[in-house]
Amino acid sequence: MRKGKRLQAGDTIGLVAPASPVSIERIQTAIAILRRLGFRVKTGENAGKVYGGYMAGTPLERAADLHAMFADDDVQAILCLRGGYGATQILPYLDLEWIRENPKLFIGYSDITALHIAFQQKCGLATIHGPMAAVEFIKEDDLSVQSLLQLASTGVPAGSYTGEAWSEGAVTAPLTGGNLSLICALMGTPFEIDTSGKILFLEEVHEEPYAIDRMLTQLQLSGKLDDASGFVLGQWTDCEPEAYADGFTAQEVLEKFFCGIGKPVLAGIQSGHGTPNLALPLGISVTLDTAGQRLHFCETIVTE
Repeated sequence: MRKGKRLQAGDTIGLVAPASPVSIERIQTAIAILRRLGFRVKTGENAGKVYGGYMAGTPLERAADLHAMFADDDVQAILCLRGGYGATQILPYLDLEWIRENPKLFIGYSDITALHIAFQQKCGLATIHGPMAAVEFIKEDDLSVQSLLQLASTGVPAGSYTGEAWSEGAVTAPLTGGNLSLICALMGTPFEIDTSGKILFLEEVHEEPYAIDRMLTQLQLSGKLDDASGFVLGQWTDCEPEAYADGFTAQEVLEKFFCGIGKPVLAGIQSGHGTPNLALPLGISVTLDTAGQRLHFCETIVTE
């Protein structure tokens, strides 16, 4: 996999809004915090725009901001301001060969899952599923922010991440995945996730258990669960049942799919839409060890 350079104090971070809009106040707060942490900041030309109420500019404008950051030799890392909706729209407009030839650290989560998958599969670029500038950074969520800075500066997290073993075994394979809704939204497209021989990470927010069941059933029927070598389950935030208050909980739905699946499963990893949101390296090899209930990282996600 191609990798970006390690991030150091004094480096320039490029801020982009590939999906939903961000208020000028939140952008300014994020810039101030990043500068306080010792970084220079460049902001995408269209980052503060609003298009249609729920997007930060047209698809072409958002794609242009990404291109500009990958093209800028002064920018060492590209940090998304937030997720929301819209990242899938810009996929047809991205010059993936250009991105492939100009690898950089790329960071975000939630709707940004679409870009993680595209960059890994089409560009061979390892990316970071982690805190975003106008979310965790402005909330001063120190544990989340420090997990990202540790990963971006050294290439590996501070130790292993722990969870609960739901199905026994151990496997070493590349880590892929992210937000369940976005993974399903890419099915049937040129950017459909490839889980073959990989460890699949999944998380979700604001989805009821029946919806989680529907999306996991889609992955099951499409062979994506069969193809995967193991599973890492992150946070399932605000996923309580409402439409069917006496029905399955999100936990019960997940257990139905993953307990005893015959492949290693580690649940309860603190990555996703909760606090803390620990940074995860995507595209590089990790070892899922259910005996030790840990996720180990076999290589760095950065180059010198």
